Amino acid sequence: MKKILVALALFVFALSAAQAQKINGAGATFPAPIYEKWFSEYSAAHPGVEINYQPIGSGAGIRQVTSGTVDFGASDMPMTDQMLADSTIKLMHIPTVLGAVVPIFNVPGITDLRFSPDVLADIYLNKIANWNDPRIAKDNPGVTLPDQKITIVHRSDGSGTSFIFTDYLSKVSKEWKDGPGSGTSPNWPAGVGGKGNEGVAGLVRQLPGAIGYVELIYAMQNHISFGALRNAAGNWVKASIDGVTAAAASIKNMPADFRVSITNAPGADAYPISSFTYLLIPTQPKDMAKEKVIRDMLSWILKSGESETSSLYYAPLPENVDQKVLQAVYSLPQ
Repeated sequence: MKKILVALALFVFALSAAQAQKINGAGATFPAPIYEKWFSEYSAAHPGVEINYQPIGSGAGIRQVTSGTVDFGASDMPMTDQMLADSTIKLMHIPTVLGAVVPIFNVPGITDLRFSPDVLADIYLNKIANWNDPRIAKDNPGVTLPDQKITIVHRSDGSGTSFIFTDYLSKVSKEWKDGPGSGTSPNWPAGVGGKGNEGVAGLVRQLPGAIGYVELIYAMQNHISFGALRNAAGNWVKASIDGVTAAAASIKNMPADFRVSITNAPGADAYPISSFTYLLIPTQPKDMAKEKVIRDMLSWILKSGESETSSLYYAPLPENVDQKVLQAVYSLPQ
């Protein structure tokens, strides 16, 4: 009897070991809070599965997944046609959630500010250097602005959040478009760099007079003031789940590969610096056991995880997009 029990225990251990899977991913910090929640919950519900995600920035995530050093990548910036063509690993973009990039600021005694598009662009172009500049004052009647130098904070790493922010600036400012342009690592005209959304939030908190940009949850979690923006319809809006959802509604026909920009979207309530974020999934995996786990995890996210997004200040995928993405997930090898 004892030998039978030992043999059974060894069989169960061997079966568990065979089923155990460690999945490694890396990339965007923009969705990291919701990804950490999802991956933890999925692993807890699937014994033997461990999802290890490193929020190292979209640029690094793209580099790691295209070099095959991780099982999946994550990026807020859709890969370009050239990036996809250059990659020896064929990838599918899977949108997972929507979020907002907000202009955060540290101006002593002031918690609410408005930034018109041209003013925000010219601050980052280093053409507006003081908080009491007449153009900022015009956007903020009744607010006593200090005679204080503006300290510009931007990302120091290759960042999808930077791409979203500069994609927006390129749409509202010709000078920005013709100058630094949009990208994960633009040539910033001025400022100091922080690594990750956490690094930018930390620098803005530490530096009186600072302005920066982060995903909404980082402003909320760090209790940092963030400004309202004038959207494409001419209305002043602060970032919210509803505002991001309204921006997503501007996409009437989602491309088959899901690569799309919704910055400066039309609509009375649309928040102008909104974006999808993506997981980058290999479509010709070397390890089919891992691919099966990833496919199941993506299905779980789309069916169950989306309902948890608002608790962390993200917006869920629109229902019609969610169903299209689910069909794409089902098309992955298994």
